[in-house]
Amino acid sequence: MQTKTSNRTKVEQDYRIFFIFMTVIMIGMTVVSIVENPALQHFWPGALFIILMSIHTTLHWNVTRIIQKPANKFLFIIGQAVLAFIIIQLSENIGMVFALYMALIGETIGFLGVNWRGALAIAFYLALSLINFVLFTSIANSIYWLATAIPVVIFVSLYVVLYTRQAEARERAQALADELSEYVAKVEDLTITNERQRMARELHDTLSQGLAGLILQLEAADAHLSNKRPERAQEIVQQSMETARSVLGDARNAISDLRHESVELEDSLRLEISRFTEATGIPCSFQLDLSQPIADSVREIVIRAVAESLTNIARHAKASTSSVNVTANENELTIEVKDNGIGFDPNAIASGHYGLLGMQERARLNRGRLEVRSEAGKGTQLILSLPIETK
Repeated sequence: MQTKTSNRTKVEQDYRIFFIFMTVIMIGMTVVSIVENPALQHFWPGALFIILMSIHTTLHWNVTRIIQKPANKFLFIIGQAVLAFIIIQLSENIGMVFALYMALIGETIGFLGVNWRGALAIAFYLALSLINFVLFTSIANSIYWLATAIPVVIFVSLYVVLYTRQAEARERAQALADELSEYVAKVEDLTITNERQRMARELHDTLSQGLAGLILQLEAADAHLSNKRPERAQEIVQQSMETARSVLGDARNAISDLRHESVELEDSLRLEISRFTEATGIPCSFQLDLSQPIADSVREIVIRAVAESLTNIARHAKASTSSVNVTANENELTIEVKDNGIGFDPNAIASGHYGLLGMQERARLNRGRLEVRSEAGKGTQLILSLPIETK
């Protein structure tokens, strides 16, 4: 929610920059018109001119609220056109013809879009602009209006269209980022829940089985005491004490697993695969064939590579099955991760795919190599080869 609000604030700030720039232009044109037109230097004509310019500018600033209803868009276009026409006639400034109408054209394209409605609005504004221009000059000078107005309209239209598309692309990208954040949060929640359930089962089995054994031994000791056999009862009590110590040790080991990850590669990989399968529902077969323990540094690279590969399958592959195979010979460790998803072109990895780039960099730094085999509709096979470093 906070990210969406930040994105919306960013867009609103961009609009404010446009309105501020437009307002500065309006103020400048107002001052120029008053200075150059003696009639506006009198109180009432000047006051009317300034009031109309203020209303015109205020409507610009409130356009996003005004056009919430479709009918208001039509009223906004007509109202602003009438104001612009009157203001230009009062100013007797040809520069106003292009400044006011071009701003309105850009703004209208922004909320109507490039379609027949937008084309009609542009034609309407251009017709009024031409009328204002001819009233100041003559019909014979229309060619000069055409030579100025058409290039300006094209520039304004292209600018607004490009800006609008950029804003829409940013909003879509932010929406995707929000969805990804929600997905990651769900995966984390599922992982934590699964880990808690696993540890709860281990603690339950450890304690329930151990305590059940203790109860049976104590009942037996009680029976021997009742039958006047204290020596046998004492032996059973000694056994019960050993059982209690064993149960306590098992419980401590289970609790310790909550705080520390297993140092064994197989356990770590099975945990990653379990998290992936439970989060996505995609089955993943696993095969590990190692003849000797490997160094912790290599182990971390393998775990990160498998985790990143499974994450890519979850996000992009749309697969129904997957597999992880880790094998080794005397000199080289090979990690193979496969899926039957939609595939992609490995030679056209888009910018922003830092996971694959990170794996390539880690492989290079550790004298290894990464190979990605994939085709559209034929799944993906990732093969990471590393030199073996034993413990």
